[in-house]
Amino acid sequence: MKFISANLDNLKKLYIDQLQHLHSAETQITKALPKMIEKASDPQLKQVLQTHLQETQGHVARLEQILQNSKGEVDSKKSKGMAALIAEGEDIITDASDEAVRDAGIIAAAQKVEHYEIAAYGTVRTFAEILGLDHDADLLDTTLEEEKHADVVLTQISDSANTRADKAA
Repeated sequence: MKFISANLDNLKKLYIDQLQHLHSAETQITKALPKMIEKASDPQLKQVLQTHLQETQGHVARLEQILQNSKGEVDSKKSKGMAALIAEGEDIITDASDEAVRDAGIIAAAQKVEHYEIAAYGTVRTFAEILGLDHDADLLDTTLEEEKHADVVLTQISDSANTRADKAA
C-alpha cells in the first residue's frame, strides 16, 4: 500500500500538497460556520463563531498568497478529513433538539475542527521553516496562533454551555 503518491518526492511538493488541502479545509469551514452561527442559541457562542468566520476568511487569503507565491496559482485538493468533521458537526446540529445541548455539540464539533487545523498548520509551518520560507512560516504561524486562541475561547465558553446542556431535559 502506498501512503504517499509518487509525485510527492520532496518536501517542497509535500508542503504545497498540504497547503492545498488546508486551502480546501478553510474554504469548507467558511461555508460551515454560517450554519453553526445560525443554529447556536448562546449569544457569546454566536459572537465567537462570527469572529472566527472573519479570521477564517483571512486564513484563506493567507493560504492563497502563499500558494500563489509558491506555485504560481491557487488550487485546492479536497480535504476529506475536514469534510468528515464538518459532516459530523452538521449531524449534531440536526440531531440536537435542545438548544443548550446543540450549543454544547457545536462547541465540541468546532473544537475538533480547531485541533485538526492546529496540527495541520503546525506541520506546514515547520515545513516552511525547513525549506527556508521564512515569510510563509510567519504567515502560517499567525494563523496557527489564531487557531489556538479560538480553541482556548471555545473551551472557556464550554464551561457554561456544558453546564446548561447537563440541565436539559
